[in-house]
Amino acid sequence: MRPFKAYLIDQKDGKTVAGFAQLSEDQFDQGEVTLKVAYSSVNYKDALAATGAGRIIRRHPCVGGIDMAGTVVRSTDARFREGDEVIATSYDIGVAHHGGYAEYGRVPADWVVPLPKGMSLFDAMALGTAGYTAALGIVRMEENGLKPSNGRVVVSGATGGVGSIAVDILSCLGYDVVALTGKESQVEYLKGLGAKEVMLRASLDLAKIKPLDRALWAGAVDNLGGEVLAWMASTMQQNGVIASIGLAASMTLNTTVAPFILRGASLLGIDSGYTAMPLRRKVWERLAGDMRPAHLAGMTRTVKLSDLPPVFDEFIKGQAHGRVVVDCTG
Repeated sequence: MRPFKAYLIDQKDGKTVAGFAQLSEDQFDQGEVTLKVAYSSVNYKDALAATGAGRIIRRHPCVGGIDMAGTVVRSTDARFREGDEVIATSYDIGVAHHGGYAEYGRVPADWVVPLPKGMSLFDAMALGTAGYTAALGIVRMEENGLKPSNGRVVVSGATGGVGSIAVDILSCLGYDVVALTGKESQVEYLKGLGAKEVMLRASLDLAKIKPLDRALWAGAVDNLGGEVLAWMASTMQQNGVIASIGLAASMTLNTTVAPFILRGASLLGIDSGYTAMPLRRKVWERLAGDMRPAHLAGMTRTVKLSDLPPVFDEFIKGQAHGRVVVDCTG
């Protein structure tokens, strides 16, 4: 295999440094499946890792990118053969194992999902970890009794990758979706994804959150944590379900037990990183079927691998919305 291009994240004198490098096959991490990467994507976690704004990378140096999709060029595992189209996301990819911002990658076979029928490699990365996480949260909520007839579902951080896809999927499944955002300029974007209503975060008095407030939501998808999650809990309907997905605002949660013992609300932690493979494959199959977002193309833009670095700053500054696919084909 010829040397290949990769975006390598390292640390020098306690500071994160990142840039493009030429790697050779002997620099791969261990794994049974080698693939030619077609596409990766940019998630908030990727931006934190590449800029050093968050302590994400657990091993330096590490090729960034927690997502990859491509074609198998070599496999020592009988489950995969040369020419198979596959997806690999989560686990240690892009964190402690070389990731998807490269022309080639090698990963353990246990981390690999066959590309579902009817889904392209591009769409797999337009979804990526963000889409998978949104879908996993919704599946878990459904398993805990959520259905469209129960009432409205609120989605916080709605313009982000997870939030945008959650709004889209829920709308496609027949839910009345309320999108919560701090970006007034994105109201029409969110309505275009299927939100029946858009709430501005500035309209909430988060300094005066009651243990129990007016019951508003049958379900909630939270990407923020902190005060917004506490407010969601206080406003859940009887037997409402919350999917806690992110901590973009805060990792603290100052609430009471009242919503849980007096209204029977459920708070579900959504860990997309280490989902058991049977459930992981089920969620990806649903993303190719009844949970396929209707507006995925409209919320997605593409950048070449060589044009990747400026995108990270957009995420850190809160200027990004929707999804970014990285074309790794050169």
